[in-house]
Amino acid sequence: MKKDRLTKIKELVENFEIETQEELAKKLNDEGFAVTQATVSRDIRQMKLTKIPKSGGGFKYAILVESEHYLSDKYLRVLQDGFMSSDVAQNILVVKTVSGMAMAVAAAIDAMKFKEIVGSIAGDDTIMMVLKNNQDAEKVNAQILAIMED
Repeated sequence: MKKDRLTKIKELVENFEIETQEELAKKLNDEGFAVTQATVSRDIRQMKLTKIPKSGGGFKYAILVESEHYLSDKYLRVLQDGFMSSDVAQNILVVKTVSGMAMAVAAAIDAMKFKEIVGSIAGDDTIMMVLKNNQDAEKVNAQILAIMED
């Protein structure tokens, strides 16, 4: 039952712009899962959902990475310690890092298994990532920035 509920949460988060736990609980109840806000809260923590900016303003729940690929504490620390800034140029995401940290930060981002990233190249303090399209570049940038805010 719980596995089915978590699968349904993943589906709902991927297909709808869900802003609150209450909204997610209502959608789950509409789908036949009898849940409370407390249950949804625990599921959100277990799935490590995060909120990312919506295109029209506000925030929505998102799955940053597939459940079996969560960032280890080591990679998260490397990302947070090495990241300086990021900028998008069409379908290219450029990440600036502390000098000498680009390869380590690139490895941390690679560990996130973004399906939108076609490939990346790391130098000394700069990473260039090619994404499938302009929207994917904006999306991945927003997700990385959301991780940095945590």
